[in-house]
Amino acid sequence: EACGGRRFGPAVRAVRHRGLSIDEVLDLTAAEAAHVFADVPAIVTRLRALDPVGLSYLRLGQPLSTLSGGENQRLRLALFFEERGTAGAAAGPTLFLCDEPTTGLHGADVATLIDAFEDVVAGGDTLLVVEHHLDVIRAADWVVDLGPEGGPGGGHVVFEGPPEALACVSHSHTGRALAAT
Repeated sequence: EACGGRRFGPAVRAVRHRGLSIDEVLDLTAAEAAHVFADVPAIVTRLRALDPVGLSYLRLGQPLSTLSGGENQRLRLALFFEERGTAGAAAGPTLFLCDEPTTGLHGADVATLIDAFEDVVAGGDTLLVVEHHLDVIRAADWVVDLGPEGGPGGGHVVFEGPPEALACVSHSHTGRALAAT
């Protein structure tokens, strides 16, 4: 109550940096903050790491507990890219496991995420994605389609191979969906 829900008291909010109080800075999106702090490379580098995974809309003060599972996974991927940039190849090959990272994403953000996935693979790392989004499946090198249904009617390998070949498998729900698009 003392701070009016702004997390900081009046004395702290009275301090200004570049015309902004701390609560105003924390309300900036990563993209906005990159512009405000454009002359501070250490800040911009970290904020720009969110761009390739479609997270530049996140607010600086947004609690981690409010992020979706897909956002959390993409945030870890952004951190990896940023660390890889500073550590170089010394980090060694990495296996990424992502579980439906496209959930809730706009189509343009899915395309951005696919580009980031391609960067992961191009860097010599391995990416395993559990996903239903047809664009992600289409962009994969190898697909393992489980089914033929969900739950008790599933759990069997219906297909494994390149997505182009899956589109020809009529007894696969995923194959039929790929063929129809």
